[in-house]
Amino acid sequence: MSRNSNKILSNKDNLQVLHEDNHIIVVNKRAGDIVQGDKTGDKPLSDVVKFYLKDKYNKEGNVYLGVVHRLDRPTTGIVMFSKTSKALPRLNKLFAEKTAKKTYWALVKEQPPKTSDTLVHWLKKNPKNNKSTAYHKEVEGSKKAILHYKVIQKLDNFFLLEIDLETGRHHQIRVQLASIGCSIKGDLKYGFDRSNKDASISLHARTLRFVHPVKKEEVYITAPLPKDPLWDACNI
Repeated sequence: MSRNSNKILSNKDNLQVLHEDNHIIVVNKRAGDIVQGDKTGDKPLSDVVKFYLKDKYNKEGNVYLGVVHRLDRPTTGIVMFSKTSKALPRLNKLFAEKTAKKTYWALVKEQPPKTSDTLVHWLKKNPKNNKSTAYHKEVEGSKKAILHYKVIQKLDNFFLLEIDLETGRHHQIRVQLASIGCSIKGDLKYGFDRSNKDASISLHARTLRFVHPVKKEEVYITAPLPKDPLWDACNI
């Protein structure tokens, strides 16, 4: 098994590369970065990675890079890209079939009702305000959302949760945790009372485990936590 534990292979121009081979590159996304271009016109992380590859390998012309999955702008942690057109559909299949296992960490102020639980909601997205609403039963236009959480550490004023998703819905972790009274630190959109100084929310894509689509070896990657006193207190 190929393993990466809090290891940064490259940190050029604030791009933290956690894993790279001939077919895949995995980076540790910073808060505020967008994974793919959007209507804001801000430079996306995909362009930063392309430039990194072009510079590293002295490539001429355009650099191929496929976006495999995304993270919300204020969220940090693991993002994977495909370096080859051969690997992209295979990686997309891993995520579509949920055989790529991603674990998230979140900091919440309120103690969850249970130390571990499975949350089931139906989420409906409102494109006008880019926000989802959670319902306890199916409503028109909603999609079923399932996640599993457990409390893994109690800090002075916060709780560290580990989260595994069964589904991948719009703002799923954020809205489902908010629905049980546990808004993520800094997430004003879903009920937290104060923003974080860097406009982040304290949600981090912590680990990723998958079988390499070409090498057929298991790969396990851990993304270092953001530099922040509260994250620093998470000593697991």
